[in-house]
Amino acid sequence: MGRMTASIPGDRIRAERDARGWSQRDAIRNLRMQTSAKLPTEESLLRSWKKWEAGDHLPDSFYRPLIAALFGTVTAALFPEPPARRPDTALMTATGMSTMEILAQVRSSAIDSTTLDGLRITADQLCCEYPYMLSEQLALEGRSWLRRITTLLDHPLTLPQHREVLSLAGLVALLVGCVENDMGDRRAAEATRRSALALGTEADDRRVIGWAHEMTAWFRLTDGDYPGVVAAADAGISAAGDRDVSVQLLGQKAKAYARVGDRRHLETTLEAGRELLERQPYPEDLSHHFVVDPAKWDFYSMDCYRISGQDELARTYAQEILRSGLGADGRERAPMRSAEARLTLGVVAARNGDLADAVSYGERALEGERQSVPSLLMVGQELAAEVRSRWPGKAETAEFAGHLAQVAKV
Repeated sequence: MGRMTASIPGDRIRAERDARGWSQRDAIRNLRMQTSAKLPTEESLLRSWKKWEAGDHLPDSFYRPLIAALFGTVTAALFPEPPARRPDTALMTATGMSTMEILAQVRSSAIDSTTLDGLRITADQLCCEYPYMLSEQLALEGRSWLRRITTLLDHPLTLPQHREVLSLAGLVALLVGCVENDMGDRRAAEATRRSALALGTEADDRRVIGWAHEMTAWFRLTDGDYPGVVAAADAGISAAGDRDVSVQLLGQKAKAYARVGDRRHLETTLEAGRELLERQPYPEDLSHHFVVDPAKWDFYSMDCYRISGQDELARTYAQEILRSGLGADGRERAPMRSAEARLTLGVVAARNGDLADAVSYGERALEGERQSVPSLLMVGQELAAEVRSRWPGKAETAEFAGHLAQVAKV
């Protein structure tokens, strides 16, 4: 075990313990329940725990997954790896072709593996722009590339090339559908989702199929159709198997169970998703929209804890999402996730009787340029209801409700 360069994992361990109301001795006693292996004496383990929380040492590879399981998260979220270098965004470097050269090849009849590699990188780049690029611009670019990719289906292609083109088109269609839904255009989003599902089915791309079902689960969650969320998630998991998209599908199921007050299924679903995510390889690019990064499980848990009234845990996860979501340049890596974290902090503040903080967090959440309107409204309305029930006649209550209504009109 080496000296830590920062105490962030230690701070997180202490925050998780405090949120559960445990003493350090309680924590190590519960830690023993995570394994059948023989652990050191209580006093020895307590000394180690104190060092972990203080930031003097990192837990070793044996203890890290046990601590993550103890707190209902995954190892890489609690003990994050150094950020990987984002794949080179210059197509010339990656494939030897510029964007214009790729377009020229697309218009020609000579489609080779280099052209398809360039298109794959382009599609992945678009997916990595999802958190940042304005919705209208990303939808425009996504539709443009989708048209270009689908024209390749009229070219003479080998069977593997044909399946690759279908898969690429399905991926870009998924992205376009997500952005259309973010803009509040559900009809267009559902039509694009159906196209993505058809493309994925024809290509037998289980990942695309799974994400198409995940979009249905997402739509139904924001519509309040919670049995529909579970049905869509189960269909997606059946198609996708143990791929990372099934983690997100389990996350959507857990959110549905939280909203109907089914604590038993909520807890078992969260644990199933956590265990599946723990088995996934660490993502190559955390910014890709269709990659489930380890920190995302904290996001799902935050939502479930807020809905089920576990306020200290909800606050702990919201604060962690905001902290871990900041890049070295101070830019938020997942602004839409951060917005929901601020709304969560607003809900907790309202439940604790703090109107000023509740509204302040809510207003900050509504400021972002990049928004997913249905999701923002779903959680924003939860905060508005909490504020309205406690301070029905306050000007701040009316002002926040008005700002939320403006978002709904976008």
